[in-house]
Amino acid sequence: MFHRMGPVSGVETPVTCLSSIHSVTHLLTQFPCCLQGHQMELKRRLSRPSVSMLPVEDPDVCVMKTGPCPTGACATRGGLSSPASPRSSMAPLDVALQGFSVFGLVLFVVLWLMHFMSIIYVRLHLHKKRSEVKQPFAQVLGVSLLKPLKGVDPNLISNLETFFTLDYPKYEILLCVQDQDDPAVDVCKKLLGKYPNVDAGLFIGGKKVGINPKINNLMPGYEAAKYGLVWICDSGIRVKPDTLTDLTNQMTEKVGLVHGLPYVADRQGFAATLEQVYFGTSHPRSYISANVTGIKCVTGMSCLMRKDVLDQAGGLVAFAQYIAEDYFMAKAIADRGWKFSMATQVALQNSGSYSIGQFQSRMIRWTKLRINMVPATVLEPVSECFLASLIIGWAAHHVFRWDMMVFFMCHCLAWFIADYIQLTGVQVRLRLDPKGYYTGWRHHAEVSGFRLTRLFF
Repeated sequence: MFHRMGPVSGVETPVTCLSSIHSVTHLLTQFPCCLQGHQMELKRRLSRPSVSMLPVEDPDVCVMKTGPCPTGACATRGGLSSPASPRSSMAPLDVALQGFSVFGLVLFVVLWLMHFMSIIYVRLHLHKKRSEVKQPFAQVLGVSLLKPLKGVDPNLISNLETFFTLDYPKYEILLCVQDQDDPAVDVCKKLLGKYPNVDAGLFIGGKKVGINPKINNLMPGYEAAKYGLVWICDSGIRVKPDTLTDLTNQMTEKVGLVHGLPYVADRQGFAATLEQVYFGTSHPRSYISANVTGIKCVTGMSCLMRKDVLDQAGGLVAFAQYIAEDYFMAKAIADRGWKFSMATQVALQNSGSYSIGQFQSRMIRWTKLRINMVPATVLEPVSECFLASLIIGWAAHHVFRWDMMVFFMCHCLAWFIADYIQLTGVQVRLRLDPKGYYTGWRHHAEVSGFRLTRLFF
């Protein structure tokens, strides 16, 4: 069904052929017709008078009789029973086909509602004007920034430096490194020397409290935090001077957690383009739709939380037994009646180390975690463009007798345009050229529907 093309950035990727898609749609189109013709032929045969052979006293003589067998014991001389009516075996198939077509139409409505919700949300909520601190200094909410660090990449020092230049009056930076020999220690010491007036400290060694290495690394910093708000932010995140102001302004009276929509900075190479397309189209469509409809969907890349609420749940140590600590921290806060809010600025990922292989491994790891926590995640592939278009196209053909191939192409085109509109909403000044967007979008659309198979093979 698919062949391999040449390497892209040193990695060979599966690409679905247009001819293969046409073959699939042709087979799916003809399948109901074949079933219908077979069923009509069976009905025609059933309408004919049947001939039964009734046994008499003389085993060598049979009486021919027109009409159905009155005893139900009609048999040929070999003792073989006449075949049962196929009507009962066809009914479940009809029901299954009708049910699958209804599923396709419902899928169409749900997916396009998600498209519209996410597009409207990013246009209305993201990238508002620069935020200002709303309270006087005495009432400003103090923030303890917990920064887990391990290893270095080309962008680490520039990413960290953006936190030392935040335009916020009351915050501290708690840099946490697990190993004394980690090269990140030297980077931290360099920044601490460059910005002596910033309230910052370095914690080395961590504290073994569970199986989660991130929590183990953060424990000394969390225990030393002196402010009521805790901001856990990954090492690869880059911020603007007013990012913390935006986060605290979202922390209203009934809000217990403020999170940022994950996105990526402009970088070079096809791997960067692929990440940009994914975090600007597919990911925000699900992420925003879930939050708009009241489903608590949070990633731990950048989260501002109330420390007292975390302490009520047992503190940071209570989540060391989980790998997906962000999910369970969000759940603990929601279970205590607190609301969530999304920042108007994205959580900008700017890692200096990235590749197609790393991106695919990351997506598979995330999917495995989601399946373990929410088994319904196995249905995620039907929310991606090509597979969804096939299902919806078959349903449209089965119900309305529309041409499946034409519908498939039109639906994919509409999806492509909707994704681009959303991407330009997530990143207003998009530097990605149309050719790069098309290449990244096509690659993601082709492999996303088959990524689930790599979880098991």
